[in-house]
Amino acid sequence: MVTGELRRADGEPPRVLVVDDETALADLLTMALRYEGWEVRAVHSGSGAVKAAKDFRPDAVVLDMMLPDWDGLEVLGRLRHAQPDVPVLFLTARDAVEDRVAGLTAGGDDYVTKPFSLEEVVARIRALLRRALLHGRPSNVLVVGDLSLDEECREVRRGGDEITLTATEFELLRYLMRNPRRVLSKARILDRVWNYDFGGQANVVELYISYLRKKIDAGRPPMIHTMRNAGYVLKPAE
Repeated sequence: MVTGELRRADGEPPRVLVVDDETALADLLTMALRYEGWEVRAVHSGSGAVKAAKDFRPDAVVLDMMLPDWDGLEVLGRLRHAQPDVPVLFLTARDAVEDRVAGLTAGGDDYVTKPFSLEEVVARIRALLRRALLHGRPSNVLVVGDLSLDEECREVRRGGDEITLTATEFELLRYLMRNPRRVLSKARILDRVWNYDFGGQANVVELYISYLRKKIDAGRPPMIHTMRNAGYVLKPAE
């Protein structure tokens, strides 16, 4: 067994819930994730997932979009009602862009299309866990450089200074901080923060990025950067 560097705040290994009605596939995923040193529980229905999540309290969920009782979007909603910030990786046999967008728009953090490689699933779950656990910090506090965002208290600080944000500014910053050092396109930001379908609303992203810069970067080394013809990236100030 590989001893992973990821740990919960209590020092225990991360917990991953696998939800897939294909028993053989669920067993294969369970074996691969346990090899990482993580605690894994597998269930084969939406109702089973909701029940297991209550006592298992997973740090991440691998969720099939098509289940015998509920679809993945309904399961996601029920899981998030109990654990608002638990990261979810969707497994889907659907190739259509609209199906993938639906999963991400509903609040899924990532997706993998079947058939997939185990290595890819493990790598994506590891990335979700790393962002969620924040190397032992409480999962409701996001930290990038000297910038911190408390999702529960909705407090934002940079270098110890409290920063007041509107609700939309907060959601935009939270999305940027959940994806540090990743270039995020305007279309992707629209989809995840405003829940707009891909379309001609990019100016609202530009506008709110400018608002954030005035509050986050004003008088300080910049953290929010524009990548020409690509989007925006947030990273620790140099």
